[in-house]
Amino acid sequence: MNLSLSTQSGKENVFYLILSIFVLCASVATGLELYWVWAIPAVLVVVGVALFKLDWLLLAIVFFTPLSQNLEHLEFGLGVYLPTEPLMFGAMVIFLGKVAYDWNFDTAVLRHPLSIAILLNLVWIFICIFPSALPIVSLKFFVSRLWFVVPFYFVASQMFKNPKNIDRFFWAYIIPLGGVIIWTVINHAIRGFEAKPAHWVMQPFYKDHTSYGALVAFYIPIILMYLWIKNIRVTAKIQFFLVLLLFTVGVIFSYTRAAWVSLLGALGVWAVIHFKVHIRYLIMAGCFGLFMFFNLQTEIIQKLEKNRQDSSSDLSEHVESISNVATDASNVERLNRWNAAFSMFKERPVFGHGPGTYMFLYAPYQHSSLLTIISTNFGDGGNAHSEYFGPLAETGVLGLLTFIGLIFMFYYTAIPLYYRIEGQNNRLILMGSILGITTYLIHGFLNNFLDTDKASVPFWGCFAVVVAIDLYQKKIDNTTITE
Repeated sequence: MNLSLSTQSGKENVFYLILSIFVLCASVATGLELYWVWAIPAVLVVVGVALFKLDWLLLAIVFFTPLSQNLEHLEFGLGVYLPTEPLMFGAMVIFLGKVAYDWNFDTAVLRHPLSIAILLNLVWIFICIFPSALPIVSLKFFVSRLWFVVPFYFVASQMFKNPKNIDRFFWAYIIPLGGVIIWTVINHAIRGFEAKPAHWVMQPFYKDHTSYGALVAFYIPIILMYLWIKNIRVTAKIQFFLVLLLFTVGVIFSYTRAAWVSLLGALGVWAVIHFKVHIRYLIMAGCFGLFMFFNLQTEIIQKLEKNRQDSSSDLSEHVESISNVATDASNVERLNRWNAAFSMFKERPVFGHGPGTYMFLYAPYQHSSLLTIISTNFGDGGNAHSEYFGPLAETGVLGLLTFIGLIFMFYYTAIPLYYRIEGQNNRLILMGSILGITTYLIHGFLNNFLDTDKASVPFWGCFAVVVAIDLYQKKIDNTTITE
């Protein structure tokens, strides 16, 4: 008797027995309306992948992020994005469990100044849970921030030791986002590219045109950097150019004014880095700008108040409406949210009202003179529309300072690294990461999306790219010194 055949037959019998038992149990569970039992095999597969191929799971999450949907909008009553956020939570738990078990983690990442800045921000958010006006909301906010940061900063920094994974990380988001852009442009074309449908034609993949436009703009500098890589095939460059063209069309017809401004700002940052403009000139320019603003603020405000151009389907008129703070409802509503955030800060300047609480508490802090047709007295209109005023209202002055601190450490690490890095590919990838983050941080003056998977995945991922390249370059520098 062939022993190998017998063993193989025995394994098959065990497999079919387990499968039969599961189908029987799942059928009984279906009769009892316990439909979730059918998801157990998928969960086991995901757990297995997370245990042995965590990088595969992260890339899968990245791919599904542009396609994820919020159950709250599907009337199931849950403010969680599926399938990404449960997978992020699982990846975080498994990673932390593995680290606690064998401490197989590069401590150089933990000691990195950028990691310390991120950890300080997380610690302060955690502290602000206890005096929060809504502790449960704040706890959920903190946990969700963890499942963004742990996988896509700490785990990704290990994954990016293999440079190919950086390329995979970027394109795993770009490709499905390209599909969303095609979906959006087709829906928009059916409606004649009017401005009003531009606010919702990207649904159900993105909540509105602002978040959609912000992420399309985020990836334009990254795609552009790939076009400059020398050692790639001409066919690949043609593909990159077509993707860039698609994303350009996407950002134009998103009618997201903040996204357009963010790309101009990124261009300015590129010029500063490329031409090695000294920091003292930037400080001098900033001081001169502030001096002119304070001396001409009355004239500037009067000029802004005279602008009555509202949002329009005409692109030139839509650009002109950017500075309309008199009648444009979107602009005035932002002023309303910022004013409410600052009023909340003045009431609780140290710990704030609690992480994630702004949207539930801002209604009484609105000023009647700033209310618009899109304002709500129920405080159910969303967040502070700013990555800076939001933390100020929710976590106080230290919350804002720790957030600004991690931004400072990002540029403090990334820009000098760009000048000393070896290899064109790494320099271009680093520049793409810098400019991508820049578009988001400029956009962050007018909107905030870091409480969503759509923005958090690329944001923290780019931080991980910078740290991974920095640590790689330090090893090269140390080797050179030793030799």
